[in-house]
Amino acid sequence: MAAGYQFAGPALELGGLMRDAQTLTDVRVRIPLAMLNRHGLVAGATGTGKTKTLQLLAEQLSAAGVPVVAADVKGDLSGLMTPGEPSEKVTARAASVGQEWRATGFPTEFYALGGEGTGVPLRVTMSAFGPTLLSKVLGLNDTQESSLGLVFHYADGAGLPLLDLADLRAVVAHLLSDEGKPELKALGGLATSTAGVILRELVAFEAQGADAFFGEPEFATADLLALAPDGRGVVSLVELPQLADRPAVFSTFLMWLLADLFHDLPEVGDVEKPKLVFFLDEAHLLFDDASEAFLDQVARTVRLIRSKGVGVFFVTQQPTDVPEEVLAQLGSRVQHALRAHTPKEGKALKQTVETYPTSGYDDLGAVLTTLGIGEAVVTVMDERGAPTPVAWTRLRAPESLMAPADPAAMAAAVQASPRMATYGTEVDRESAHEILAARLEEGARKHAAEQEAAQEPAPTLPEDDLDRALRREAEAASRREKGSRGGSRPAPARERDVVGEVMGSPVVKDLVRTAAREIARGLFRTGRR
Repeated sequence: MAAGYQFAGPALELGGLMRDAQTLTDVRVRIPLAMLNRHGLVAGATGTGKTKTLQLLAEQLSAAGVPVVAADVKGDLSGLMTPGEPSEKVTARAASVGQEWRATGFPTEFYALGGEGTGVPLRVTMSAFGPTLLSKVLGLNDTQESSLGLVFHYADGAGLPLLDLADLRAVVAHLLSDEGKPELKALGGLATSTAGVILRELVAFEAQGADAFFGEPEFATADLLALAPDGRGVVSLVELPQLADRPAVFSTFLMWLLADLFHDLPEVGDVEKPKLVFFLDEAHLLFDDASEAFLDQVARTVRLIRSKGVGVFFVTQQPTDVPEEVLAQLGSRVQHALRAHTPKEGKALKQTVETYPTSGYDDLGAVLTTLGIGEAVVTVMDERGAPTPVAWTRLRAPESLMAPADPAAMAAAVQASPRMATYGTEVDRESAHEILAARLEEGARKHAAEQEAAQEPAPTLPEDDLDRALRREAEAASRREKGSRGGSRPAPARERDVVGEVMGSPVVKDLVRTAAREIARGLFRTGRR
């Protein structure tokens, strides 16, 4: 055991090796710093100390100059910003494992998805997120994913910026409308029924609160690689309010963050220490009801991002919460106590034991069910990349506050953060939703104008002009009559015919209609300006 945890390079201190429940040895259990980008797992039942282990690792990574990102589901990790409070229990734990405990706070930034919480808002534009990743989150099949890609392609070509969910919904709705159907047909390969499915999935996704996550200003993931002025790594805590009710938002954030980091960071291969370590708490929410395509995306991202110097730790209750293709890539394992009170839990315990390398303990299953709070079974990768012996470990005590930080102190830290000046105010510039709405309004105005033009009355004439026109028409009719009768006096019946001819002429009819309209408009214009 002692030889298995002797490393030449820098390492994180986990605690002391236990021979059994009562016997603590002087062997130190450690993790080589260079192996932290080989990913890891922290697992255990509720109340066994997983969060404290995460806190312990984050502290030492920060002290080593490695930035940390952690999903702070319950807010317990916020205490990292505050020095811990000494107590008899903490002093006894530290003394038992040879730890020189010293109350210490660490440089911390607080973030919140879409600004739903105390922290600096985290947002991403829909265009940057892209159709491939969105398809995985929405659970679309291959055909639907391809169709969604066509929608993004159409929006780019049509000059319709996709910044948030409203923009994407507006574009899909436009393609399904009477005005957009010709464009939908021109896209090719995008059926109306498929577009309808995509629109319904977007509406459901928005109902989970995902609309707050998309928008501007877009967060630059490079800001997560920050160091404090004293050289320590900044711990970035992401608040995830009401996470259990919105797992899709959680999945979205994780996959975008990792994909964006993978896209931007250069290949570095094996490094002396990671560029960033990401802790994903409540990892089972990422994988519950996830499609095979989405799981494949997670596995591929985890496998490839190691070469960019980024480590990912999954924190969950059962190792079986993590798919096998992901679990196989996790080099470090910190397993807290497991329960085996039900047949399902017993099966999970057996499966967990089978995933460990050969153990020096007679019954590893019995060890896993009898671990005390703050104890764990550990195995990591040594500096050669080989697994270390399975070690029953009493873990060290965190040096920061093992409780949520004071809310007022958190709020003050957020307001003082330079990140708030950059990302604090939401930007709502013109995008696809506004452009399409303006087009619709302009089309409605043109249609109304055409309708009004079709019903426009003949030009009105002043009253004097009306009289003169009537007299001219009467005189013309009279001259025609005199010419035809040689100047003789017309008969009364013929005079009536002349009057009828005058009143039935097109000019008089138009003038009468004009006068009637003007009278009617005058009656209904009362009170208007």
